[in-house]
Amino acid sequence: MASRKKSSRRKYGKAASKSVKSAMHRRKKGTLKRGKSGHGGKVKSRKQAIAIGLSEARKKGAKVPRKKKSSRKKKS
Repeated sequence: MASRKKSSRRKYGKAASKSVKSAMHRRKKGTLKRGKSGHGGKVKSRKQAIAIGLSEARKKGAKVPRKKKSSRKKKS
């Protein structure tokens, strides 16, 4: 069998990592807020801070993979 060579392309761009980094700093400071208008309260979760950073990067047009769509089964 022929072994495949794995490509070493970046999945996330530099701008995306910068955005996540700033979101993590804002979380540590306590200024990162939940929700669109920021009325949802402070973000305490590390994973949520990363998700917010990636979403901000996506809005700015940085290289970030698409969100995975949830597959819901239809009731018949």
